[in-house]
This record gives sequence, C-alpha cells and structure tokens, in this order.
Amino acid sequence: MNNKNTLPASLAKVAATTLLILLIPFTASLITDEMAWSMYDFLLAGVMLFGTGSAYVLISRQSNSLMYRVASGLTLVTALFLVWINLAVGVIGPEDNAGNLMYYGVILILMTGILAARFRPRGMANALVTAALAQAATVPVALARDMQSLPGSSVMEIILVNGMFVMLFALSGVLFLQATRKNETPL
Repeated sequence: MNNKNTLPASLAKVAATTLLILLIPFTASLITDEMAWSMYDFLLAGVMLFGTGSAYVLISRQSNSLMYRVASGLTLVTALFLVWINLAVGVIGPEDNAGNLMYYGVILILMTGILAARFRPRGMANALVTAALAQAATVPVALARDMQSLPGSSVMEIILVNGMFVMLFALSGVLFLQATRKNETPL
C-alpha cells in the first residue's frame, strides 16, 4: 500500500497527539486538587495512548479498505477503554477487586486471536466475536461470585457495562466481515 506518510512520520503524529491529550489532565491538575495524577499515572496513560495509536498505524497499513480501518480503530479504542476503566476504577467493584482480572483475559484472548488471524479480515472478525463472547462470559461469572454486592456493582451495572463492551467488540467483528464481503483484502 502506498501511504502518504512514512511510518516514522505517522508515529511522530501519534506521539504529538499523545502529548496533546496528556496536556488535558496535566492542565486540570494545575487548576484543581481533584485531578491528582502521579508521574506513574501520566507515564502509564502515555504508554497506553501511544501504544494504541501506534498499533492503529501499523494495523491500518494492512489494508486499503476503509471498513477494515474503521474496524481496527473501533477494536483498539474499545480495548483501550476496557483497560483504562479497569485500571482507573474497576469494571466490577473497586480497581483492586480480583474479579477485574477477567477483563485482562478478554484482552489476551483478543490479542491472541488477532495474531493468529495474521490481520486478515475474516480472522479478525472471528477474533472479535470470540472477544465479545469472552466479555459476555464475565457477566455470569461475576454474578455467580456475588460480585454485584460490591460497591458500584449492581446486577444492572454489571450487565450494562459488559453489554456495552460486548456490543462494541461484536460491531468491530461485523465491520471486519464487511471488509471481507467487499473483496477488500489486506496487502
């Protein structure tokens, strides 16, 4: 594929965007005591944002398909959002609740599926469906382990939050399938 930007130029844009995004919490921390990020928080956020952006740059170069690129972006943003929420406040109960480790399992399943698919759209679709199913499986596990009794974790909250991630992963899978149906194959 002939991209306008070279890889180093694209990664430089990702780095600049990461720094601009990190200026938001940095500025907030100067204005209010409510925003109390440590240096570790900024470093972790920077690594996560730069890593996600870099992954998008690399994955989106695998295909000329707009649908493939949208699906890739949605997949990465959804995974980033899941990890970010889990680290910040926890999906179920507080962030230090051991039940939240299930969500890293979902990410591991997703990453394994993507690598096994070698970035081919049909395989990516399968990886996303598997991730959606793994995400859905966290609900009965959480409820069976009585995690709804934790602060901030009612049955409805567990179902709705996990349902949102299931839908986002599934939507990404559908978009990857659309990329295969239009005979838009990766390079």
